[in-house]
Amino acid sequence: MRIAILNKDKCQPRRCSKECEKYCPRVRTGDETIVFEDDGKPVISEELCVGCGICINKCPFDAIMIIGLPEALQEPTHRYGPNGFALFGLPVPRIGKVTGILGPNGIGKSTSVQILSGTLVPNFGQGKGDWDTVLEHYAGTALHDYFKDVVDGKVKVSQKPQYVDLIPKAFKGKTSELLEKTDERGFLDELIDRLDLRGVVERKISELSGGELQRVAIAACAARDAQFYFFDEISPYLDIYQRINVARLVQEISKDRAVLVVEHDLAILDMLTDVIHIAYGEPAGFGVITLPKSVRVGINQYLKGYLPEENIRIRPEAIRFEVHPPREDAQFQSMVSFNSFSKQYGDGFSLKATGGSLREGEVLGIVGPNGIGKSTFVKVLAGEIKPDEGDPGIEVKISYKPQYIKADTPVSVQDFLRGITKRFGTSYYEVEIANPLQLERIYESLLTELSGGELQRVAIAACLSQEADLYILDEPSAHLDVEQRSMVTKVINRFAENNQKTAMVVDHDIYMIDMLSQRLLVFEGKPSVYGEAHGPFSMESGMNRFLENLGITFRRDEETRRPRVNNLGSRLDREQKESGNYYYSAKD
Repeated sequence: MRIAILNKDKCQPRRCSKECEKYCPRVRTGDETIVFEDDGKPVISEELCVGCGICINKCPFDAIMIIGLPEALQEPTHRYGPNGFALFGLPVPRIGKVTGILGPNGIGKSTSVQILSGTLVPNFGQGKGDWDTVLEHYAGTALHDYFKDVVDGKVKVSQKPQYVDLIPKAFKGKTSELLEKTDERGFLDELIDRLDLRGVVERKISELSGGELQRVAIAACAARDAQFYFFDEISPYLDIYQRINVARLVQEISKDRAVLVVEHDLAILDMLTDVIHIAYGEPAGFGVITLPKSVRVGINQYLKGYLPEENIRIRPEAIRFEVHPPREDAQFQSMVSFNSFSKQYGDGFSLKATGGSLREGEVLGIVGPNGIGKSTFVKVLAGEIKPDEGDPGIEVKISYKPQYIKADTPVSVQDFLRGITKRFGTSYYEVEIANPLQLERIYESLLTELSGGELQRVAIAACLSQEADLYILDEPSAHLDVEQRSMVTKVINRFAENNQKTAMVVDHDIYMIDMLSQRLLVFEGKPSVYGEAHGPFSMESGMNRFLENLGITFRRDEETRRPRVNNLGSRLDREQKESGNYYYSAKD
């Protein structure tokens, strides 16, 4: 089976010579394989298309995809019109269970939620959908009973949005006013305490940080009285302790309700969900939602890139984890040392940093709870803010990617990157930075039109494009899916090693820190009160110190060697705490 996808946002027939029609061999023989509608944009006949790929290569705006689908796929669950995105399969919400979806961005997860909430009627690829056809199609399955409740108005949905930084644009006022509007279950006060929001309820939404907005959005979603809860990414801007705290809250919600979670932090998805569906396909082209799998098996199959039950490879190569920290014993040449310094914000938060050395060709991970001074630390090193006492004394040139990214100028991605580096367009730049970060697909897009994940990748590329000696990236994993996070780690590692540059990365994704770092800088203290920077340490010493402060232990999966969170108070959790191996067990 073959489908043709036209990205109507990219297609600009007024600026091209209709190359898709001009060079199509079937059109040349007289067939109406490509015709143009009243809006001037083409419609590609999937029945007549031979899949030669000429239109794909000739389109000057990369607006066409011709995709060969696996033979097992029959009719789509839903399709957005001719040459539109096609979704195959649906996740199955289950009362008393947390169901997870694991897959890349742009693969149909939001479409699935729209269908499950009843706001979108699946059409099975045939024009407009109707509920009678849907109920007949799913007769005898768990989805039939679920959709029957949707049709009868028995299913109310509560949804947490993916991009919480857009909340201030939609709501003006105090945090308490927003939360009170959602308090349908009468336990808002408990949620405020559970999510540590007591100190922000009287502040305006516009004054909240990303982590505070994330917790407010989770509280608002959990406070509603619904039968189906959908949480779209709970981890961005939250530290590992907050992520685990939220995961336990979501599990409690699921005791008598259905919960669906999309999450790219695999450690949290692993401990949070009861079953998972894997989503694969071609972003913006088609998506396939598999049947439910056990959590451990599903995540391991996803990392390996091969689904045995479906007999399909979803990725050319596996995502691998090092059993030991990479290059732990290698000898590095010290590039620069930084001195101790301190920073005080009025009568509030204070930061103290001890000195340390940075090495050529290494990536230094920075870990610690939120509100402990990590961003303040890197801003002082980058020269964004001045310390009150001491001077870091770093005289090398620094390139800095901040935690929060905003795009205010309507300039294309291509023009933006070309304006900041002479290497743009060179073979090195395309192979080492642009292609792995999948930037060529969005070169013509304006910065102001990008999604959170797209903007994040552009910001990472912009940081690495600068001529510098030290590269600092604050939370590069935010809004990126699993594949993109894996690729970003490879890009940063290769860049640092091949160019003998030093990179410092602040992040809360344990998987990403594990794959990325050679050493760690650990922040300790009391969030929002004071923080202290310690290290750098070896990976083992640093992670043990960090996790001991949080009271959390990790083990490694026997099959893939990925880190997994131990259940609090479990036998393995107690044993590792007694031995002092919070992250790497003795057998590793």
